[in-house]
Amino acid sequence: MISDHMRRALALAEGVLGATSPNPSVGCVLVRDGAVVGEGATQPPGGAHAEVMALRQAGAAAKGATAYVTLEPCSNQGRTGPCADALIAAGVVSVRVALEDPDVKVAGSGLARLRAAGIDVEAGDGEAESRRLLEAYLKHRLTGLPFVTVKFAATLDGKIAASSGDSRWVAGAEARAWAHEHRTRIDAIMCGVNNVLLDDPQLTARPGGVAAERQPLRIVADSRGRTPLDAKVLGPGGKTLIATTAAAPAAWRARVEATGAEALVLPAGASGRVDLRELMRLLGERGVLSLLCEGGGVLHAGLFAAGLVDKVHAIIAPKIVGGTAYPAVAGEGAARMADAITLRDIATQRLGDDVVIVGYVGGQ
Repeated sequence: MISDHMRRALALAEGVLGATSPNPSVGCVLVRDGAVVGEGATQPPGGAHAEVMALRQAGAAAKGATAYVTLEPCSNQGRTGPCADALIAAGVVSVRVALEDPDVKVAGSGLARLRAAGIDVEAGDGEAESRRLLEAYLKHRLTGLPFVTVKFAATLDGKIAASSGDSRWVAGAEARAWAHEHRTRIDAIMCGVNNVLLDDPQLTARPGGVAAERQPLRIVADSRGRTPLDAKVLGPGGKTLIATTAAAPAAWRARVEATGAEALVLPAGASGRVDLRELMRLLGERGVLSLLCEGGGVLHAGLFAAGLVDKVHAIIAPKIVGGTAYPAVAGEGAARMADAITLRDIATQRLGDDVVIVGYVGGQ
């Protein structure tokens, strides 16, 4: 069960998802005598947290109120003051929290501080919903790595392009619009250099065909330095990082950086390609909570092989290409069906003639 007030707090949190990193997206609702007196959501980094926004709206009406918060109020002094202290100072008498914060800077200390001040605290209202909403934040705080979603649009026979490399368009307009809307909620979007050479993507979020105000970091995995200097991913639309290795010519790296992008030299794996785990570690250190990978198949295979994929967005179009080129996931593949990766917690959605399948990788 989830209360109506916590459901509203979760809606507030979802409304700012992707705009608050490296902080979590949190919602807060203040209720007094059965009426909502204040509500708020986390502001972009450096701005107020959800509890403070709700308290500002409530003013004196916060005294004697109950706070519904989607994540444990912080107890540490960061760029803003501790939210637990703000709730105490405002005279809030009870707090309902969906989820305890696993961040080592909080980890129960916020709830303990509230209880020590005589505030009635209960946790668990909307826990499952908050855990799903904050899945990227939770993974980042527990592992230091971004939450990685692999997304592809494929035909019924698993191809992401025709034999010539042409992929425009595998999926229809509704599915493409859905994908662009999702891009507004992520911190980074990545593809491999083959995608750049074949499709020359912008890697930007354009919901409704209009560039979003906040754009994800654009990342290209390019081990040998093959990204053209006039590629759209190096043009306007946001910050760009080219993840490469020492095999890429130094002169090319300098020219890439002259465009305003970053050429990040990383170790090479056994295949000579960028060490993807090291890339994820560095992105995590930079506060990237969520990363969307839009391939192609070689990069997808590398992420799966390294155990870095958390979620899959598969858009399946009712088309058949045939042949062996351009699979959604390349590599050697599973030798036995029993070794295949099986997704869990599956959700499906019809978008025009296409079907979107969303599922999670790994155990519960």
